[in-house]
Amino acid sequence: MKVRLKKRIPEQAAEKVAISSEYIKLDAFLKFCCAAETGGIAKLMIQEGDVKVNGEICQLRGKKLRPGDRVETGGKLYELTAEEK
Repeated sequence: MKVRLKKRIPEQAAEKVAISSEYIKLDAFLKFCCAAETGGIAKLMIQEGDVKVNGEICQLRGKKLRPGDRVETGGKLYELTAEEK
């Protein structure tokens, strides 16, 4: 009996993005972190399933993101953090 070991792929380093409010909506976040140039582009990215929130495809533009959430799009990973006061 052969046992195959899966190669462990290192987790991609997330770019930290600090927000000053309790939450930010997904479409606004994509503009804020420069993943989308305009709100229209952000809307299309979300509708087409090109955005993952916490590892799952999210097609809700108004999804509320809070510190600790992770957003993946365009091969980049972003992690929300609370802005220090």
